[in-house]
Order: sequence, then structure tokens, then C-alpha cells
Amino acid sequence: MTATAPSIDLVLPPLADHGPRRARTLMIQGTASDVGKSLLVAGLCRAYARRGLVVRPFKAQNMSNNAAVTADSDAPPGADGEQPRGEIGRAQALQAKACGVPPSIHMNPVLLKPQTNVGSQVVLRGRALGNCPARVYHEMRQGMMPAILDSFERLCAEADLVLVEGAGSGAEIYLRASDITNMFFAERAGVPVVIVGDLDKGGTMSHLVGTWLLLDPADRERVVGYMVNKFRGDFSLFEPACETITAHTGWPFLGVVRWFEGASRLPAEDSLALERPAEQSWGGGTLNVAVPRLSRVANFDDMDPLAAEPAVNLRWLMPGQALPADTDVVILPGSKATRADLDVLRKEGWDIDILAHVRRGGRVVGLCAGFQMLGRVVRDPQGIEGAPGDTHGLGLLDIETEIGGDKRLVDLAATDGLSGCPVTGYEMHMGRTTGLGLAQPWLLLQGADGSARPEGAVSHHGRVMGGYLHGIFSGDAFRAHWLEEMGAKAARLDFDARIEQALDDLADHIEANLDLDALLALAR
Repeated sequence: MTATAPSIDLVLPPLADHGPRRARTLMIQGTASDVGKSLLVAGLCRAYARRGLVVRPFKAQNMSNNAAVTADSDAPPGADGEQPRGEIGRAQALQAKACGVPPSIHMNPVLLKPQTNVGSQVVLRGRALGNCPARVYHEMRQGMMPAILDSFERLCAEADLVLVEGAGSGAEIYLRASDITNMFFAERAGVPVVIVGDLDKGGTMSHLVGTWLLLDPADRERVVGYMVNKFRGDFSLFEPACETITAHTGWPFLGVVRWFEGASRLPAEDSLALERPAEQSWGGGTLNVAVPRLSRVANFDDMDPLAAEPAVNLRWLMPGQALPADTDVVILPGSKATRADLDVLRKEGWDIDILAHVRRGGRVVGLCAGFQMLGRVVRDPQGIEGAPGDTHGLGLLDIETEIGGDKRLVDLAATDGLSGCPVTGYEMHMGRTTGLGLAQPWLLLQGADGSARPEGAVSHHGRVMGGYLHGIFSGDAFRAHWLEEMGAKAARLDFDARIEQALDDLADHIEANLDLDALLALAR
């Protein structure tokens, strides 16, 4: 970990005068993390976009190892003159999809990707600045505010409505002086705020009234109302609570959003979604797929297309759980700290389980960091992901990886020359993998220009495979081909259409629960 913050002066992009603001703006803050802010913003984005408005999402700072590649970046052009890609949180990429537009770095200008319990990689407008301890980042983040406000104003210049998502709780007043994503941002950007409480967690009344008590008078005035999310049951029983909340705070009640059953069809924002109680038995499918829950798991929505297949029983193995003996396929997912999560595999005994699984004829797939773990060794001489050093891999592929160099961020649409299937996805990693195992690639990617390159590796017996491509199972044809190779029958579902339908269903749900005209009138 670096001991001091990267120099913000060296990375701030040119800031522009965007002229008068075109867009109305409204901010959705929560009483806590995981109250449903991201999903609410996604649904509102789709609902207002369907009404003909040009809508953009915005979140000043996100902390997540679930990220998406963007076409734009503030990083300088490479040696070949090409502009590097950027990255933002997966939640803002989904919200962009809800708006019907490509994701942009300006929708999430600051992304923190946790690598240890006390430090993260800091990404500013698509450019990785380096790894920072939490205390160092706490001191440096106010220096990012000019770039954050510039990104916000860029969106406001092109949209009719910008929906802003807060982070965690807006009432953490001990952070107010260094805040860049809740009330301080709302003050600087002149954005009205709606507070959201989560009834599913309980304590909604105390959370909302407690928020009012903690905020200073100016921040209280910025709040134009509150709403209650994830409601189940008879609302008439909760109505007296709303009357009490309004009596104590003076904030108008804007409505209740009932529990949305379709939430599981949409990508989750971060690994909090994996902390819910795991299934203890397989479902009714024919292919049992187990995924170890790594401590720094990244881009875990890679599994969503497989989980959507009726033939697949997909289970996340939680710490303390052994690999079931009747597992057919183990998938090692991405991770923000490959060597640390190799240690987790060994601590949990999953390395022994996986090696025994392969000896019994089982299959293993590694995605990105999971691919690196399948090799002989992972080296980190510069200490990019933690303390410098080497960690032995599982030894299932004849490869080795050295962490270092520039981060590779690439969107990909190609044809796999080995299966003949179209392949889509993205790469998002640091490090270079070498070794004789690469001579037998998992994929042979053929571009529209006729170029071809091998991707990943397959073991000599064909039961262990992996590569750097995230999102590979989102391609319907490739997923069907892979499942058939594993001995399962694919449902031939259109996964992208499934997400689009889920966004439409979410927008319908929000339309049925909230007065969108009244909510839009509060935006300014």
C-alpha cells in the first residue's frame, strides 16, 4: 500500500464552463447502505426515459468491486495513440442502460475498489490513481470535488433530468467536512434531496427521524421529502408511523414502494447481495455449479446468466462450507486481490476440495483473477495488490502471472474460432500471464477486421479452463454451447432481453407506487 496519496494536481482533467444548467436534478439519499437506492434510481431512470425525457444517472463516489467498462476516460492516450477505456460502478452502468445510453465515466467519477480491509484502489474519471489506505483517501478526496462537479455539470448540460444517488447514509455527520457524495455534494451542486428508508430492515421511523435530528438546519431544508422502500404487508398499519415521521421532521411523505420481486433479475450493486443466507441444497436443475465466495470477489454478476438457466443449480459457497461432493463445475470468480484470495481458498480448505474435485473428473472454470489462481504462481513484486511477494496457485494450468503494468480495460465483441459462437464481454485486470498452457487456449477470438488472438488456457485433459474475459456467459449462443459441453441443456433464453424486461417491470412497479409527476415537480 502506498503511504501517501497520489497527487491530485497531476490528474485533474481540464474543467469546462458548461453554461446555464439544462437539467432538473434530484438526489436519492438513504438512511443506510442497501436500502435500495440504486434500484430506485434505475427504475426512475427507465420510467422518466419512457416519458420522453433525456435522463442521466450520477453517483459522485461508489465503492464496489463490481465495475463496468466505459468508452471514455481521462487517462492519457497510449503509445498507439488510442484513448484508453475507463470504468464505473456496475450500478451506474445498469442505470445508464435504464436510460438507454452507454455508460460514461461522468456518471460515477470516483470509484473505490476495496483491496484490503483498510485500503482501496482509487479510480478518478476512469483513471486508476493508485492504492490508498482509507485515512489517506479521507484526506485527499476533497481535492477531487472540482472534477466531480465538472462531471455532474457535463451531464446536466446534455440531459433534461439528472438523478443523483447518494452513498450509505447522508446523516454520517462526522464525515460532513470531507463528504463528496451526500449532503456536501448536494449543497455544492444545489440539488434537492429525497431520503429513503428501508422497511424490510425494520426501525424505519427511528432511522428517518434520527436522520433529521443529526442533520444541520441547512441540510434539513435541502430535503424535499421522504419515501419508504421494500414494503410488504398492509400499509394502513404503517400509516400512523408516517404521520409521526412527518410531525417530527416536517418532511412530506412522498410514498411507499412495495417489495419488487423482480430485483433478482437485475445485477446486484455489490457483494452485500452475497451475504444473505445461502441455499443449503441444490435446486431442480441438472448441472450443479459451485462458486467460492472470495473475500475480495469482483464482477460477480458474471454468474447471473448461468443462475438464470433452469438447468443450472448455482450456489455460492460461504466461508465454513465445504464443496459438495456432487458438484459438477467449480467457478473461481474475479477478485480485486488475487493472492489474498488464494490465501482464503487455503484457509477454507477449498483448495483441497477443488483438487479432489478435479481428480474425480469434475470441471473448473477460472474467470480473470480466478484464471490466475489456476496457475502455478501469482507474483506481485511491486506490491500492487498488497505486500510484495509470490503466492503459489492451484497448479491446475501450466501458467504463471505477474501483477503489474497498466490496467487493461477492453470491451470485446468477437467470434470464437473454436466453437464458432459470437462472444461478448470485457477485460478488466492488471497483470500478464505467461506459460506453456497458453498454447491450448480456451477461446480463439476473431475480430471483424479478420484479426485473431488466443484467449485463456485449457488443461491437457480439458476439464480445467479459464481466461480474462468477464461477461462471457452473457452471450446466449456461447452460454448454450458451454452448457452442452458440460452435459446440460440450455433454455435458449435471451439474457439481455431479460434484463431489459426486468427494467421495464421495475419502472412499471415504481409508476404504480409513486406519483412521478409530483416527484418530478420537486426536482430543480
